[in-house]
Amino acid sequence: MTRAGRIVGLTGSVGMGKTTTAEMFAAAGLPVWDADAEVGRLYAPGGAGVPVVEARFPQAVRDGAVDRAALRAALLSDAGALAAFEGEIHAHVAKARREWIDARAGDVILDVPLLFEAGIDAGCDLVVVCSAPEALQRERVLAREGMTEDRLAVILSRQMPDAEKRARADFVIDTSTMERAREGVRRVLEALR
Repeated sequence: MTRAGRIVGLTGSVGMGKTTTAEMFAAAGLPVWDADAEVGRLYAPGGAGVPVVEARFPQAVRDGAVDRAALRAALLSDAGALAAFEGEIHAHVAKARREWIDARAGDVILDVPLLFEAGIDAGCDLVVVCSAPEALQRERVLAREGMTEDRLAVILSRQMPDAEKRARADFVIDTSTMERAREGVRRVLEALR
């Protein structure tokens, strides 16, 4: 059965304004699935990801939930475990994403930071990339609590370069200002009409 409505992948590297842009799409009435929020549910007490983490990194589970800072530290100390671990977690995320899509008719937005890296773009009808100048990106990210230059470097090393994402996008939304971001969202909405 063919799905009624398009699947729009929304992505962008860290600090590129993707969350704010996703909120603009939601305010316009489009359902938005948030991959980061789904991971949060998996890591919460009773979440399907807790036993996966506990089996590999027991030190990263406290009071029945995943301590994300402890998990990050464990993954940094055991880089070889990252791929296998991510594969297990991504399977749970993919199942939740598919169930969410199947429960909705019409156009939907998938807010996924690693859309290209995980190959999720292959299942999207359109891909929208949020982008801003590198200096603004760094400023935004380094202003976050607990963020350091070293952590930012690790995050960026796991993400496809912004230029490559832009080259693969159907739409690029400039998020350097709120006005430009709103204009970019408007262009995508018009294309979906």
